[in-house]
Amino acid sequence: MPGKPVSKKGNTKKKVDVLFSQENGWLKISKSEHKQIYSFCDGYRNFLSDVKTERQANRKGIDLAEENGFRNLSEFIDKKKKLSSGDKIYVTISSKTLILVTIGKNNLETGMRIIGGHTDSPRLDLKPRPLYEDGQMSLLDTHYYGGIKKYQWVTIPLALHGVVNKKNGEQIAISIGEAPDDPVFNITDLLPHLGKDQAEKKLSEGISGEGLNVLFSSIPKNDKDAKEKIKLNAMELLFQSYRITEEDLISAELELVPAGSARDSGIDRSMILGYGQDDRVSVYTGLLALLDQKEIPAATSVCILTDKEEIGSVGSTGMYSFLFENVIAEIINLTTDNYSDLTLRRCLKNSKMLSADVNALHDPNYPEVSSPNDNMAKLNHGLILTKYVGARGKSGSNDAHAEYLAELRKLFDDANVIWQTGEIGKVDQGGGGTIAFMMARYEMDVVDCGIGLLSMHAPWETAGKLDIYMAYKGYKAFYSF
Repeated sequence: MPGKPVSKKGNTKKKVDVLFSQENGWLKISKSEHKQIYSFCDGYRNFLSDVKTERQANRKGIDLAEENGFRNLSEFIDKKKKLSSGDKIYVTISSKTLILVTIGKNNLETGMRIIGGHTDSPRLDLKPRPLYEDGQMSLLDTHYYGGIKKYQWVTIPLALHGVVNKKNGEQIAISIGEAPDDPVFNITDLLPHLGKDQAEKKLSEGISGEGLNVLFSSIPKNDKDAKEKIKLNAMELLFQSYRITEEDLISAELELVPAGSARDSGIDRSMILGYGQDDRVSVYTGLLALLDQKEIPAATSVCILTDKEEIGSVGSTGMYSFLFENVIAEIINLTTDNYSDLTLRRCLKNSKMLSADVNALHDPNYPEVSSPNDNMAKLNHGLILTKYVGARGKSGSNDAHAEYLAELRKLFDDANVIWQTGEIGKVDQGGGGTIAFMMARYEMDVVDCGIGLLSMHAPWETAGKLDIYMAYKGYKAFYSF
């Protein structure tokens, strides 16, 4: 039988709300916080417009860190200088992954507070031999990166970003298509009049991977001896601007992304439309939460801005590598006179982490894929706690412990963070993966915790401003946890 109601002194019964309801966050905030949300999101929108690749995110992160007193860990290693409480350091790996650390008051063996997001986003990469001529045009041959719907990338304006590394060690940065007077690029599509056969194909087959060829130029070089006059003219223009040859493109990392700035969205300006919000929204909010710490934290604070998540976190800059524990080992070595592997293991085991990645939102245009019974996150309902991701029976999921979720519920409620729960669609409908289970292998508590997006992995994604601000607010509270 149900127990008796809990009573206060004087026999006054305490009313307990036994039901849990989630409502639109805009109905819960004050006018002053309303202004804070819009102000904070102005900075985020500018960040999103300026940062289109993982290398740019890495560079921007370093700049912001150094402005806030962070120093490269290599300075301490080279000088064999010890780290102490309050020191702020960063480590960059191959100019793509960035780890920022504020040394806390507590011994590292007691654990750290870690927030980890990823800086890479779906895009089109140039192949090592990208430039070719066909049909009196020069084109760029590409290979798509991450999970995309290929048809979404045709006809839209594209910008070219990246680096070209020459044999002499020189690195050339390239950015074409963002300035107002820059040219842009695009992938052509069939006109409806000739698209009968294309229209009869499945949506996933209407545009093929090898069909994502980017129109690059159309003027030929006036050289009667040249076989590919248009390609030659395009390559000479690149040489004039950047002093690079076609062979140099073999050792290049060049990415095609949607051209243009992120924009406020909606008549009420309550949303942001922009490229790469998966997962640069977590990168920005997690980074700012760390940089805005006013006092030395009790537990050491760590912000991971990692690469390669969209293709499985592989490679030397992905979380499948040993990069994280290598960095923490270096830090422990500089905080103690007697380094041991056991200290490292205890530090990792006793840490707590938020895997800061985005989730899907309920979309009224596609209600048939939403998880039913209020298990789907909603726009502007706050930061999302995602107990598990994975697919087909939670395969590939971390599946966070109930005890940890209870701790976070209390933390967010005490900090007045608006939060919700969410899943990535119906059971067996789809699913997804994050870096959570890779960090959980150290036996630390980890849960996925980020905001929801509409049109995730599309060239332009939509996020709610209230959700963005609550991510920052929640991450900031977590660092003091």
